[in-house]
Amino acid sequence: MTTVLYACIHNSGRSVAAAALTRHYAGGTVEVRSAGSEPGSGVNPVVAAVLAEKGMDVAQAKPQKLTEALAREAQLLITMGCGDQCPIVPGLARDDWPLEDPKGKPRDRVRAIRDDIEARVRTLLSSRGWLRL
Repeated sequence: MTTVLYACIHNSGRSVAAAALTRHYAGGTVEVRSAGSEPGSGVNPVVAAVLAEKGMDVAQAKPQKLTEALAREAQLLITMGCGDQCPIVPGLARDDWPLEDPKGKPRDRVRAIRDDIEARVRTLLSSRGWLRL
């Protein structure tokens, strides 16, 4: 099974949202992980709230460190703002999604970021034949 790894800086917002949305829309067709170059202490509560509006519970997700070893286990790495701190793994397919960091943003702005991530996830899954919902 293909593993998709989403990475951002703190693994508390964008990458958590992308992972949750991928799990939802892929329906088990891919394995999904997320990590951060400088992991935070927990999920951004506003991100958790706007995902809960769509029926996704990420409140208990634990940010983890993005390592080269973790990246090597994936077949696709999607980065979201971690820049040069994201590992370069030869042979690993990689894409970068330039997304605004939801940290400190009001709920309406975080909803817009969630919706942007959702559209990108659906496009990715559709293009690879992984979209189930």
